[in-house]
Amino acid sequence: MNSTPSPATRFWPLVLLAAVMMMVTMGGRQSLGLFVSPMNTDTGLGIATISFALAVAQFVWGAIQPIAGAVADRYGPGRVLAAGLIVMAAGIALTPLMAGSGLGLTFALGLLFAAGSGAGSFSVLIGAAAQRLPASRRGFASGVINAGGSFGQFVFAPLLQRLIGGFGWIGAMYSLALITLAALPVAAALRGRREHADQVAAHAAAEHPGRIDRGLRHALSEAMRDRSYLLLHAGFFTCGFHIAFLVTHLPGEVGLCGLSASVASWSLAIIGLANIVGSLAAGWAVQNYRSKYVLFWMYGSRALLVAIYLAAPKTELTFYLFAIGLGLTWLATVPPTAGVIGKLFGTRYLGTLFGLTLLSHQIGGFLGAWLGGLAIVASGDYTWMWYADMALSAAAAVCNLPIREAPVRHVALAA
Repeated sequence: MNSTPSPATRFWPLVLLAAVMMMVTMGGRQSLGLFVSPMNTDTGLGIATISFALAVAQFVWGAIQPIAGAVADRYGPGRVLAAGLIVMAAGIALTPLMAGSGLGLTFALGLLFAAGSGAGSFSVLIGAAAQRLPASRRGFASGVINAGGSFGQFVFAPLLQRLIGGFGWIGAMYSLALITLAALPVAAALRGRREHADQVAAHAAAEHPGRIDRGLRHALSEAMRDRSYLLLHAGFFTCGFHIAFLVTHLPGEVGLCGLSASVASWSLAIIGLANIVGSLAAGWAVQNYRSKYVLFWMYGSRALLVAIYLAAPKTELTFYLFAIGLGLTWLATVPPTAGVIGKLFGTRYLGTLFGLTLLSHQIGGFLGAWLGGLAIVASGDYTWMWYADMALSAAAAVCNLPIREAPVRHVALAA
């Protein structure tokens, strides 16, 4: 008797567990901006010092992605995810002990927390799903996994703000560490049956019969010579700048406008809620339209949205509407970006190759978080950062148009 599970039976457990993991690792990470003001008030480190620690966290989160992806490609995702949760929780728990020193804060949040959350994020989870699912389901799967991270932001932002208000930022940090460790059973469940490298390679060879697996080094060399892959990096760099600037400094922008901290936390939560819709829509769109055009419209809409925000009165309603607009494309760039890489190079080393684009994303994120802190110290507001964000978003939209991508093939699926 054939005991192989059906595609639907394999699809939903894998994708939903990956979405839960993303909810935990991204929920806390995307809400760190809520800690900046209370941490600065308590420690006196200064906004620039705290922003630098968070900027380093942006970079480290990206730098760990290709490494974690390569290890998961070789040995499977379970151990990588479990190790990531433990390191992430350690970084959170150490932060209150290190907060009196800029170097200590950079070590706890910038290195440990960021490395742990990165090991439990996109490159490992989307790479694992892509290697275990048919091509017809990957776009939607990446959208669902992505939506898990967005739902985490929707849940964690108001939760952490309430914890900060009730127990102080230190109590909120320790609570977040416990929540992170509570996700370890999810990592164990995602381990499942170990997928050896030769099994994954055989699956990839059957799906792309013309492609010969010459090893990771050759795959990296091929990718780095491909103009389309480099253009994806350029666009994703801008995405990282945009997101890191906002997730780190949107609470500060709200404060400059004379509004309460609850407006900031609910704005971040609304971004996460709206991105659930955006992520699922992106997963559907990449199965019906070329991903490069999806990316063009996403980045172009960001430039337009920032221009509208700058011209609008700074009220609670403005921030909530701005958050909805931001959320529709917030992390929804992930499914089309991963989709293009899969089309260009197959899925055998998708975790590694997509991890490298995430590194570019987080180099932009480092600059977005750090320069935002420098801007507020130098000029007292974020005006020039908004202009830079708008210009980079427009440039990213244009960068995606020359990408080499075959038209979408609509294949009728058997019931």
